[in-house]
Amino acid sequence: MSARTWRVAMASILAVAAGTARGAESVEERVEAVLKAEGYRHGGWGILVVEKGTGEVVYKRDADRMFAPASVTKLFTTAAALDDLGADYRFRTPVHRRGEVESDGTLDGDLILVASGDLCLGGRTGPDGGLVFADNDHTYSDGNSNAALAGADPLAGLDHLAREVRGSGITAVSGDVLIDDRLFRPAESSGSGPSRVSPIVVNDNLVDVVVTPAAVAGEPATVSTVPSTAFVAMDARVETVEGEREPRLHVRAEGPRRFSVRGRIPVGHKAIVKAYEVEEPASFARALFIEALRRRGVRVVASPLGTNRGEHLPDRDAVAKLPKVAEYTSPPFKEYVRVVLKVSHNLYASTLPLLVAAHHDESTLADGLRREGAFLRSAGIDIDTISFGGGAGGSRADLVTPRATVALLRAMARRPDFAAFEAALPVLGRDGTLAKAVGPDSPARGHVRAKTGTYYVENSLNGKGVLTSKALAGYIETASGRSLVFAAFLNNVPLDGSGDGPGTPAAAGRLLGRLCETLYDDKDDGAKAGD
Repeated sequence: MSARTWRVAMASILAVAAGTARGAESVEERVEAVLKAEGYRHGGWGILVVEKGTGEVVYKRDADRMFAPASVTKLFTTAAALDDLGADYRFRTPVHRRGEVESDGTLDGDLILVASGDLCLGGRTGPDGGLVFADNDHTYSDGNSNAALAGADPLAGLDHLAREVRGSGITAVSGDVLIDDRLFRPAESSGSGPSRVSPIVVNDNLVDVVVTPAAVAGEPATVSTVPSTAFVAMDARVETVEGEREPRLHVRAEGPRRFSVRGRIPVGHKAIVKAYEVEEPASFARALFIEALRRRGVRVVASPLGTNRGEHLPDRDAVAKLPKVAEYTSPPFKEYVRVVLKVSHNLYASTLPLLVAAHHDESTLADGLRREGAFLRSAGIDIDTISFGGGAGGSRADLVTPRATVALLRAMARRPDFAAFEAALPVLGRDGTLAKAVGPDSPARGHVRAKTGTYYVENSLNGKGVLTSKALAGYIETASGRSLVFAAFLNNVPLDGSGDGPGTPAAAGRLLGRLCETLYDDKDDGAKAGD
């Protein structure tokens, strides 16, 4: 045997031996290798991975310790709402008239739109009747230049109602236009984005600000609003700068219904979406409805600049008995669950416990959370290992164990509405908040459906921050065909980077993506962890 032949043979033997050694690694060893990534030694991990059908443990670490779940909370919130309302539940938003319609079509009285808690009011409805979304939702536009509009008419529901009012024979309204928003008591969202939880929601109660650069540096950028309405006043001064400079935009409230837009945007940059949250959701909806009525040829004396006069409403039972002149019926509730989970929509998730409460003629967040607890208990989940302060995952009261999270996911897999729940989850590498968690060539891409969670706070001592929670929980179909259920929580990691690099929430998200890849690639693994 020549020296060259010997070297080739030895290289082949060593390669086979190395491959055999890698194949002999247990799932526990491979997962532990992922968790040892640089930059996370100060944080704490809680993980549980089990077989979906049998519950047999594949891997665990601190599975019974309580962790901050961030937006993984939404799994519990949507599950409880699905159980209570049903996947096929539809919101029905009526308009009643108080007064008689004269022979010339003039309503001698008021129009009353009764808020049903519809989270979109037609504003996200796509061509097929389902709800549409962008992976980077406009509600996350603060500090984010990648936010995008959903691509649907935000006023579609109000336009439908205005068209039906006109079709009922009303050509003019001599009285007021009122929004009955008494379905439940207003509350605060427990996540970032729109902060006011209300029974009436139009365009997520935001005025979107779309900034488009001019063709040459030095010229003012074009700034427009969606929807366009007289309800708010905007003062915009945005400069177009050279293409190599970073965009910098700020939207600031300058008083009730007034805001300014300042900053810069580089030549050639895509349009950037920012948002202004309205202070009075009911008055905002009233203004937009008046404007929709006028576009449909209904003369309305009341001004869209006015305030919703809820004190002029009769009691709710009396409103329900008034003649109905229009009604908007929403897509099925499972479509709303899909938006909540795909883009981690905080406002909608914060509203769900209140919708559950209202479904039982109750009106507070505490009522809704109590009913959520009853649902979880009935599903066999130990609610003494769970604490929630809201529906979205941004409350400091939010704590849950990996074991309770896995128990919820397995319980949902046994329900008849599981298809709707599973289809609502982001898909690894494809859409929603998991769209960029792995690369386009990842073998696990498309084989994981799971809910993400991210929560971090600023650290004024060093000007950086702390990743309070990075979390992921859901379902995996492995390379060998096994069905797994998993929950992974990473808490309290000091951040040491910025942008998209190491030591950032984005990097922690990619680490969870690698964890998914490790669990997916089980072709050579026969080892399981004991419980």
